[in-house]
Amino acid sequence: MIYLAVVSSIWAFSFGLIGSALSGVDSFFVATIRLGCATLLFLPFLRAKEIVRVDRLRLVIIGAIQFGVMYACYMRAFQYLPSHLVAIFSILTPVYVVILHDLRQRTFSSRYLVAALLSVLGAGAIKAKTIPAGDFWIGFGLMQAAGIAFAYGQVAYRDWKQSNPQTNDRSVFALLAMGGTACAGIAGALLSDWSTLEVKPDQWKAILYLGFVASGVGFFLWNKGASKSNPGTLAAFNNAVVPLAVLCSLFVFGESQSINPENGIRLALGSALILGALVVSQRTKN
Repeated sequence: MIYLAVVSSIWAFSFGLIGSALSGVDSFFVATIRLGCATLLFLPFLRAKEIVRVDRLRLVIIGAIQFGVMYACYMRAFQYLPSHLVAIFSILTPVYVVILHDLRQRTFSSRYLVAALLSVLGAGAIKAKTIPAGDFWIGFGLMQAAGIAFAYGQVAYRDWKQSNPQTNDRSVFALLAMGGTACAGIAGALLSDWSTLEVKPDQWKAILYLGFVASGVGFFLWNKGASKSNPGTLAAFNNAVVPLAVLCSLFVFGESQSINPENGIRLALGSALILGALVVSQRTKN
């Protein structure tokens, strides 16, 4: 659980950094470079010869879905949605984690589903805003595709790792990152005009931090934590980043106009629900 908590803190900081430093930079370019940095970081640890060919291909595909498809859909959604709706529509990911786990195991985990729903309610209480009328359903669909892709990757890697406990996570993570990089790069080649791309030195610093730390170290520790957690805990932690991100936005990046009683109540209520989800999930072992 400690791995998931550490990554939640890293990603909470990353939200504010992206919003403040990378405005105007092509999103597919950022996604490709981030995943490319993650690949470079773990390439020296890759032990491909210790993994059978079918598993190498399986891990590349898992990475392409979990990181590549997720980033492609997530980045594209910003063309149809304001950022707060992107945030709101991401809170269903814990439910997808539980559903996909149950489908793969052919079981029904009522306790894990309760934990996931508590997590969704908690994140919703923190993020909830009025949804405007208009054509936002394409963006909604993209965000659900992103959530399903990220949830699938977590569950699929967890299952693979539990079937291969002798394999060290760092020995295979480069394969996951390679798959994500290739997928994001293909999406960028098809959907972006990189000929007009301009990246300032400070933006390069932010991209490299996001690539090596948030994507590299973050995704590695997240999947490592996922392999050691039950589905309920994993589902709840998918939204545990929400209160941390709000606090980071308020006190580090100063993005909030003011701290009013209503926001404080929503943050406290949402955090309590997410904490409750973690408590519920921990009452049952794997």
